[in-house]
Amino acid sequence: MSASVSEPLQGASSSGPGSPAVSLVLAGQPDVRAWQEDLYMDFHRHPELGNQEVRTASIVANELRSCGFEVLENIGTTGVVGILKNGEGPTVLVRADMDALPVAEETGLDYASKDTAPDDTGTEVPVSHACGHDVHVACLLGAAKLLAAGRSAWQGTFLALFQPAEELADGARKMIHDGLAGLIPQPDVALAQHVLAFPSGTLGTRTGAVLSSADSMRITVFGRGSHGSMPQLAVDPVILASSIALRLQTVVSREVPPGEFAVLTIGRMAVGSKSNIISDRAVLELNIRTFDDGIRHLILEAVKRIVAGECAAAGSPREPEFELYDHYPLTKNDAHVTAKVAAAFKDHFGDRAITLDRQAASEDFSDIPNAFGIPYTYWGIGGTDPQQYAEAAAAGTVSQDIPANHSPRFAPVIDPTLQTGTAAVVVAAFAWLKAPAGRDHGPDHPAGGL
Repeated sequence: MSASVSEPLQGASSSGPGSPAVSLVLAGQPDVRAWQEDLYMDFHRHPELGNQEVRTASIVANELRSCGFEVLENIGTTGVVGILKNGEGPTVLVRADMDALPVAEETGLDYASKDTAPDDTGTEVPVSHACGHDVHVACLLGAAKLLAAGRSAWQGTFLALFQPAEELADGARKMIHDGLAGLIPQPDVALAQHVLAFPSGTLGTRTGAVLSSADSMRITVFGRGSHGSMPQLAVDPVILASSIALRLQTVVSREVPPGEFAVLTIGRMAVGSKSNIISDRAVLELNIRTFDDGIRHLILEAVKRIVAGECAAAGSPREPEFELYDHYPLTKNDAHVTAKVAAAFKDHFGDRAITLDRQAASEDFSDIPNAFGIPYTYWGIGGTDPQQYAEAAAAGTVSQDIPANHSPRFAPVIDPTLQTGTAAVVVAAFAWLKAPAGRDHGPDHPAGGL
């Protein structure tokens, strides 16, 4: 992932008074800091691929139990949910993803990953937390510990959900299909965050579409094979696939209305086995990103039309085959929920609370609240050293000098990233959790739910 940000929220000050209840809970942060940083470095040093997060899930479950949570394990594959019931009140679900990527880490950190693991083909590959999910896990565990220790400050139910396989686009769905809705209390709201490549210590919210939907498409086109010396006997799939690749470049530039966001990337083209053999087929793999269902449908239909047309023009002996896979839903933040969280962030973090630009990256988090029929919001937290970011911004070299998510050099700074992400979870949760009788959340935070 990568991020860009806009101006601070209007009226934000350098520091807000915050909620007394939030302050009471967050007063425990210094006491858990060393534990949390050690835990984060351990997760970073020992990443696990999607649906293989056995070690991570075991540590998560043990830490939750030690705080007094009821713990459910192995939901979907390695999914974990901690349930902390603390009297009558709203139920707040916060989700963190646990999986890593098949990327060889190049950060040079003392706690850098040197681990490898088999991928879905059985091939041993390097593994690292190049997307920052270790930050998410450590922050949610830190918030869970603080909320458990600060039960006197709130009422309601806190659900800490740790999801596998976000990078495979099926972790949330697997938890849902494994009966998640029947295993946990019905949430009133769902929350999630992601560390991004902007200054650490800041965090950003956005109403409406914040992450794009994504579709991968595998296209197989057919030719007629022949000897390389006899091209007149062939329908050459190399030429056919090349024509398709060029023609597809016109979809966004000539069919998507100006001002609408869309990305169409051809990430893979496979054809042939030897220089003197004309193959009988070619495979293209595309990735499509949109913020609008209508634009998504337009692009998918345009791809099919262009491929079919080029196959007909080439005299292809068979109809092309299309396979959609790795679908990520649109992440569209609820206006009311986002406004409540943004106001809480402004109150607590002051001018460190900013407005996040839309991100072209994609997520499967929204599958969870959509399955429950509840509103949600998803925000970003900065992970880049602020001085390094400021110097790159001044030089106009952010894109070259600041490693973004999925880069082998992506390495969020521990301080204040963990402190900010942990506080963000607590602050956002307190926008719903009720104050106990005789205590309130302060003038700007009345008790109650949606």
